[in-house]
Amino acid sequence: MIIIKSQWEIKNITAACRIVAEILESLKTFVRAGISTAEMENYVDREIRKRGAIPAFKGYRGYPSNVCISVNEQVVHGIPSKAVRLENGDIVSVDLGVILHGFYGDAAITIPIGNISPDAARLIRVTEEAFYKGIEKATVGNRVSDISAAIQEHVESNGFSVVRAFVGHGIGHSLHEEPQVPNFGKPGRGSRLKEGMTLAVEPMVNIGGPDVKILDDGWTVVTADGSLSAHYEHTIAITKNGPEILTKM
Repeated sequence: MIIIKSQWEIKNITAACRIVAEILESLKTFVRAGISTAEMENYVDREIRKRGAIPAFKGYRGYPSNVCISVNEQVVHGIPSKAVRLENGDIVSVDLGVILHGFYGDAAITIPIGNISPDAARLIRVTEEAFYKGIEKATVGNRVSDISAAIQEHVESNGFSVVRAFVGHGIGHSLHEEPQVPNFGKPGRGSRLKEGMTLAVEPMVNIGGPDVKILDDGWTVVTADGSLSAHYEHTIAITKNGPEILTKM
């Protein structure tokens, strides 16, 4: 069931999203070559709690960490580790969710570490662009797959592929609500978009093919062909005046 949010509910979701936005923005200057992904997790945890929120991912379906940190060929759900240290040329995707007063915010960015390759830089840029192409279609009266089709078209026209095994989702009272928001598909299908819907739209884009596999830890998703992957996500609200990005500074 799709939950249509009141203005009061959206205000509370926005407050949670603001925390996500602030922390992701601060991470851009915190992360650097030499630090471990466990250090990143510790930093994120401190920043969440000092703002009066709690991590949304810790314990969710058994996930062991406060934030998902995925490096290079890792697509999503990478588990922070003391053993994984960032190196010059890496790209690191950070997926962050928080709970504030019972409401959820969720977003992800991919951060370049030092001097990255031109292909990696273009991957990050196209993934972000694909999000915005998608939410151009996030207007009252359109359908969910209008978002999906716009994302897929932009990604594939740039020679990359969209991950099909994982999708965006509704969000608000829970981390994952209806409807699912795939990053691929034909337009004109799925639920009709209505004012008051809140969605997490999140292209996951690979340089190589779209296929993925899960590592032995049961969580970390990697590209099947070992190619680089990028992730870009925002929580948005559908309004009568168009989409409003709630997790953006």
